[in-house]
Amino acid sequence: MSIEHPLASEPRPGHQFATLGGGCFWCLEAVYEEVQGVVDVESGYAGGHEPKPTYAAVCDGTTGHAEIVRLEFDPQQISYREVLEIFFVIHDPTTLNRQGNDSGTQYRSVIFFHSDDQRQVAQDVIREAQTQWNKPIVTQVLPAPEYHRAEKYHQEYYRHNPAAGYCMFVVSPKVAKFRKTFTAKRKNSLVD
Repeated sequence: MSIEHPLASEPRPGHQFATLGGGCFWCLEAVYEEVQGVVDVESGYAGGHEPKPTYAAVCDGTTGHAEIVRLEFDPQQISYREVLEIFFVIHDPTTLNRQGNDSGTQYRSVIFFHSDDQRQVAQDVIREAQTQWNKPIVTQVLPAPEYHRAEKYHQEYYRHNPAAGYCMFVVSPKVAKFRKTFTAKRKNSLVD
């Protein structure tokens, strides 16, 4: 997956976008880079009021944006439902504005849908996922707003920084959980 060319504003013919927030975007990006059928993943920001959000401003919690990933996938290889099933395994959808030690609205659990079909699938998957959790799922399901690509150094962060403390202690366990749970959905990994 190349970071030299940002994702286009529209997916390639026959492909779809999924836009998801579930804590730090480095975690989601690292997992979805390994998913068969996902052709590209970018870290970014969405859902806020600032027209040109920066990482510093988003981290301050003043822009209203969530840290998200926008991924392009081929529904002939992986369904939107499967994309969301992975999402609900790799983050805790029951913690409001928090994932682990990361706290604030920028870390909220959110699905930004790109069509009515995606909205319906998201609602169905949430209902089904609720049976796996003891607390209520707080994941928001909202129409996809304007997307803002995060700064270049955030793209493929885990791949380029696997020995960084946050990557070792937060990202790596999520990647390992994906690998264990979804073996059949995994591409050949670039980071082991």
